Amino acid sequence: MNQETGKLYVVATPIGNLADITFRAIETLKNVDLIAAEDTRHVKMLLQHYGISNKVIALHQHNEDKAALEIVEKLRSGLSIALVSDAGTPLISDPGMPVVKAVHDANLIVVPIVGACALIAGLSAAGVAITPFTFEGFVPRTSSARQTFFSERANILTTWVFYESCHRVLDCLRDMAIVLPPERSIVIARELTKLHETIIKLPLIDMLALVEKEANMRKGEFVIIVEGSPKMDVSENVITVEQERILKLLLAECSVKKAVELTVEITGGKKKPIYQAALQITESEKLKIE
Repeated sequence: MNQETGKLYVVATPIGNLADITFRAIETLKNVDLIAAEDTRHVKMLLQHYGISNKVIALHQHNEDKAALEIVEKLRSGLSIALVSDAGTPLISDPGMPVVKAVHDANLIVVPIVGACALIAGLSAAGVAITPFTFEGFVPRTSSARQTFFSERANILTTWVFYESCHRVLDCLRDMAIVLPPERSIVIARELTKLHETIIKLPLIDMLALVEKEANMRKGEFVIIVEGSPKMDVSENVITVEQERILKLLLAECSVKKAVELTVEITGGKKKPIYQAALQITESEKLKIE
């Protein structure tokens, strides 16, 4: 591609099925001067499949700040560059943000070449409200941090989505079940566009049981979609200052279950918000100790 200054093309590549690539993406990968890839070995398999022979350089989370400066200089010299990740649309929980920002800061042109994205693919087939939705990327790796993460989002009214790995999906659902109501609708979209693609929508309690039982439900790459909290009177979810004071005193001496039962009996409050408050209090105390 010949122009006075080069352009950076952000090119979406397949997330599984190699046929899920646009004609425009193929032409772009053929015609640019250079391809910057998250994993050069991975992208070379895609290029070989489509008969593309082009120079590939590595661009990953460990070198992208330095590489960003080099890419800007190459673009200024007139070279055009395609940015790709291992799968899907770059920057969506993948490397590339420093590069795109640096190119914009240099007043050079960034061109999106649209295509596959696991996030959008999962949402399109989930059967939940997606206007609006929130994308959370990957959730925290530790149990305590995940529970805090879920607690902070428990009462959000809109759908929220995150990615998870096969190594943590079961623990993730177990932490979610501690925090969210058991009837909350959850969608698991795994191995999208691949041979063992699975998209299932279930109440959280049933989803957890399924993933615990079925080993195949713990394999692959996961998009997890959480339906928003139903609208309700805010007062139903809030405990009073006095209820919280009594609950904290009881938690210092009793189990969560017993402290909740006694607080309900003493104050006449509703069990659900008092129980949720007890979980948040005990989790906060754990974090202080850690």
